[in-house]
Amino acid sequence: MANLKDIRVRINSVKTTRQVTSAMKMVSAAKLKKAHDDVAHINPYVEKLSGIIYDLVNSSAENVKTELTGHRDPNNVLIVAIASNRGLCGAFNSNVVKKTEELIKDKFSTQHRSNSIAIIAIGKLAQKMLNQHGHKVVMEYNDFYNDPSFASASTIADSFITDFIDKKYDRVVIVYNEFINAAVQEIRAEQLLPLEMPVNKDVVHNHDYIFEPDINTIIKSIIPESIKTLFYKMLLDSQASEHGARMTSMHKATDNATELLNDLELEYNKARQGAITTEILEIVSGAEALKS
Repeated sequence: MANLKDIRVRINSVKTTRQVTSAMKMVSAAKLKKAHDDVAHINPYVEKLSGIIYDLVNSSAENVKTELTGHRDPNNVLIVAIASNRGLCGAFNSNVVKKTEELIKDKFSTQHRSNSIAIIAIGKLAQKMLNQHGHKVVMEYNDFYNDPSFASASTIADSFITDFIDKKYDRVVIVYNEFINAAVQEIRAEQLLPLEMPVNKDVVHNHDYIFEPDINTIIKSIIPESIKTLFYKMLLDSQASEHGARMTSMHKATDNATELLNDLELEYNKARQGAITTEILEIVSGAEALKS
């Protein structure tokens, strides 16, 4: 059994750790509220925008094809891995890296063998972990992740669009954590480019649209904005997921610290009781020896 001093040191250490994890939990909970509001605000906009594109496509007598929607063989692939700049958030970052490696080894194995896959990291830990696993990160946007805005997201999305139009990349895939709730985040790998147009379904739309100048021009102008909005939504989802994952992780760490603290205090009390009993026995034995 450890002596009383060692147990006291461990108790103080665990108490300090519990204070830190509890504080981090509260900070993440406060940040999660704002991040969750941002996701809740953009979701209806994205759904409405997708609905408008769906109606426009179905209102056209011809199949609408643009340079951002045309299918071509994915000879060159860009994977954008969105993680975070900080750790202590459970499997949030490692799941992004695992999903990225899964895409490389399975879906894009041919491109991987021909060295035709490029990776962009958003978040310091994504860049660090991918480099450690032997993957070359061609570009990073670590500073941008701290406070993403639609303007900065649009700038990055514009670079994806330009590279796709110039045929530098034939496929752009985003790997990120989709926010479900504070305790649940689902890892996603979604194709951003080429944008998949809605498939005509047996649904009758009776919207009385007047198109000016024409439907194809409108669709071609709205698709880039849709891509930028989708990318921004993915960033907001990832940020909310990070705060949720960190809050959950720190909550579990605080509970574990409390449980460990209770065990240590019980062990300390037992050791203290044992030490007192030993001292009493020594005193009694000494007194008996003096009597004799």
